[in-house]
Amino acid sequence: MQRDYFIKTLDLKEAQAVKRGREETFLGIYFKQERIGYVKNRLIKNDNGKFTLRQESFMKLNILDQNHPIKMDIEATLSPNMLLENFIFNLQSAFYQMEARGEVVGKMVNFTMKTGKEKISDQIRLTSPPFLSSDHRAYLLKEGLKKGDKFKIPYFDPISLAGQDTIMEYLGYEKTLISGRIYNLHRFTESFSGLKINTWINDQGKVIKEESPAGFVFISEPEFKATDLVLKGQEILNSVSVPISGQIPDLTTTNSLSCKLTLPEETDFTLNKDRQSLKGDVLTITLETLPGTEAKACAGEMPELDATPHIQAANQKIISLARSLTENLPDDPAKVKALARWVYENLDKRPVLGIPDALTTLAAGIGDCNEHATLFAALARSIKIPTRVAAGVTLHQGAFYYHAWNEVCLDGRWLSLDTTKNQFPADITHIKFVEGESKEQIKIGALLGNLKIEIMETKDQ
Repeated sequence: MQRDYFIKTLDLKEAQAVKRGREETFLGIYFKQERIGYVKNRLIKNDNGKFTLRQESFMKLNILDQNHPIKMDIEATLSPNMLLENFIFNLQSAFYQMEARGEVVGKMVNFTMKTGKEKISDQIRLTSPPFLSSDHRAYLLKEGLKKGDKFKIPYFDPISLAGQDTIMEYLGYEKTLISGRIYNLHRFTESFSGLKINTWINDQGKVIKEESPAGFVFISEPEFKATDLVLKGQEILNSVSVPISGQIPDLTTTNSLSCKLTLPEETDFTLNKDRQSLKGDVLTITLETLPGTEAKACAGEMPELDATPHIQAANQKIISLARSLTENLPDDPAKVKALARWVYENLDKRPVLGIPDALTTLAAGIGDCNEHATLFAALARSIKIPTRVAAGVTLHQGAFYYHAWNEVCLDGRWLSLDTTKNQFPADITHIKFVEGESKEQIKIGALLGNLKIEIMETKDQ
């Protein structure tokens, strides 16, 4: 009896192991040809025809020659046709922790986000019920699919809690060499917000390889290989910086900078705006003259006054702090300077891997340029000063690096300021490409490794 039951137990465990092996897949994450992380996917088909997706991601990112581990987990329920129904998402890094739960109702996503002690509930409207990106994408292999066909796929991103409509183009069925092995695979190009991602999937819809901007590559691998990570990969910020061609002028004696930009094709940035003017491919940035004490914050209904899930301008902690810092000041320019100075002096300047939000930044007292810009925006908006988050590149140690800063509206003009560098206005090496939060800033990814900047001769003024 013991032998019979023991054999049955072994058979059961073996069957479970085989079943789990069929459900589990791994992707190695490479940066500059070094494996720095992995993604584990497990897709389980339930008795009701729906699917449960469990996805675990882990990366070790080298930032400023220090290892920064980041871990992301998601559990989601998918409909029989793989549309997202509900999810639980967790993100953990050295100075950041986030949990988000959500449910899709028609075209609405109702969610609750928790970062530290703060809890936020909100909803967003999408153009259509979304998919959740995983390495199972059989829904792309539509019947009658032909080379050159284009179609739209709506995705939901649990990290930024935003939807995005992605244009997929089918590039055909081709032989592809991956890790020394030849595969016959379907190739797709995915385009959104100016970004292009190349994906190769097999006849079952499983992702075998994916190339994203800035040198990140995902490759289907067995578990033992995907989880074998390098001790310390290449430094990321230097790898994606933009080298300078030409001579940077003395910033203390000039108030304008002209540079020739070489941009990747199919990008759409509004560069001819505010203090920037574009003629052909030459962009000129002119340093703003700050208004006098009589200047007033721009009035009226403006989206730059709104509270958002990450810029919590309506939160009482934010309002109380902003008022305490500005209540005795006589004019709006003085209030802007006081808030900017407080953010500069009270945040420990360290890289934080996560989606910046004002309340988490205020509680932690730590942040890079994104956290500085987000906290300042919340403080300024809370006292009715219209404020944007701007993003682009700026000069640092002889090259241009990604950066985020702010703009405030005074007397009908948008004026730049950088609370990371304590500059008001921000110096003329700040080149703005986008305005907005994570959903807009992701567009900058299209520039990584593709942007060239040539400094033109500038007369000192």
